[in-house]
Amino acid sequence: MPEVLAIIPARGGSKGLPRKNILDLHGHPLLAYAIAAGIQSHGVTRTVCSTDDLEIQQHAQAYGAEVPFLRPSALALDSSPDLPLFLHVLEWFAEHQNWEPEIVVHLRPTSPIRFPGQVDAAIELLLAHPDATSVRAVCPAPCTPYKMWRPESQGDETDAFMEPLLDLPGITEPFNQPRQGLPMVWWQTGSLDVIRVSTILEGSMTGKRVLPLLTDQNFAVDIDGELGFRVAEGVMQGLNCIRPAPPHVPK
Repeated sequence: MPEVLAIIPARGGSKGLPRKNILDLHGHPLLAYAIAAGIQSHGVTRTVCSTDDLEIQQHAQAYGAEVPFLRPSALALDSSPDLPLFLHVLEWFAEHQNWEPEIVVHLRPTSPIRFPGQVDAAIELLLAHPDATSVRAVCPAPCTPYKMWRPESQGDETDAFMEPLLDLPGITEPFNQPRQGLPMVWWQTGSLDVIRVSTILEGSMTGKRVLPLLTDQNFAVDIDGELGFRVAEGVMQGLNCIRPAPPHVPK
């Protein structure tokens, strides 16, 4: 089996829901569910949390994640994309521990619902397809983009005429067609990505050949604000999803 690194990005600053990564969700901090998904996977070699925050570091370590460094503040802004922070993690391990994994598993704390065996299934799917650059968890889109619109011009959008977001060859006015007659569209859930390290080093978090890991849209929860947190809390009630073990409390 290849060396696989699970990365949980969890910065301290969160404006939509302050301190959301360590808010209590059914008795555990939110980020503990992502950590548990990495630790409980048979295919994951190491699970690391990338954070800029000392309190998050302590929580992550208590739940079994490695946090051997703090993320630079320049990589922990509201506008910070994923790629630079993933490159930072890979470069740190290569420089300080001479360790280079072949595959990275991206586990976002904000999508806490994952099921036993799901991470391993995604890893195995990528390994079974040497030409694939990544695997991404998706579900049927709740709204088809063929019925979406965009303003004709940027500026005062209330006075702008609308244009269809997408055209569909062979079908006139797809926005007026029954949904059943439109192509299947998948929405990325955010719960799980599996990426070849070579793809990341080439400058992409997905590459060009992305395989779908189909999931149930009823469990596609993405926490951004208070409402999303309460939805996750309700959906997870009694659900047989991956849950954290009790934290390690230093004596």
